[in-house]
Amino acid sequence: MEGLRRGVLLAATALLFAAVMLPEVAAVRYIVGSSKGWSSSVNYTIWAQDKKFYNGDWLFFVYDRNQMNVLEVNQTNYENCISDHPLHNWTTGAGRDVVPLNITKTFYFISGNGFCFGGMKVAIHVLNPPPPPSASPMKSSSPPSLPSAFRSRIFVPALFAVAAVWDSLLLLL
Repeated sequence: MEGLRRGVLLAATALLFAAVMLPEVAAVRYIVGSSKGWSSSVNYTIWAQDKKFYNGDWLFFVYDRNQMNVLEVNQTNYENCISDHPLHNWTTGAGRDVVPLNITKTFYFISGNGFCFGGMKVAIHVLNPPPPPSASPMKSSSPPSLPSAFRSRIFVPALFAVAAVWDSLLLLL
């Protein structure tokens, strides 16, 4: 029992240290059509035009599962509302379908059963995420002081790691 507790605490310590050291990456989950969902009452061209979709984001389709579906098609089938041979049928049957945008390309989605002709189609152009912002140049000509660099890059993560190890040692006693 004690060995298991020690292993769990060491794993938790390692995860805490990794979480402090890794940069934050955030994917965005878009509800297609916002509050109206995947329905014939939304102009999806207008809905998508002011959004930036990046590799790693997600689309969340919410719709009436008894009538509609989510089909990924090629550009020609998108333009002509042809749903006979989709590239991928994302419909799970629950009316709540999640599509990962994990390739940099343009995705074409339609709803079959004639709903595409009523406007239920959307083209999503997926880009690679922008690079992280570069550090702004310092206004002062003097180099950064060692204590501030040490405090921000080494001291704080090390403090968390030492505190976690100390806590695990206290629990073992």
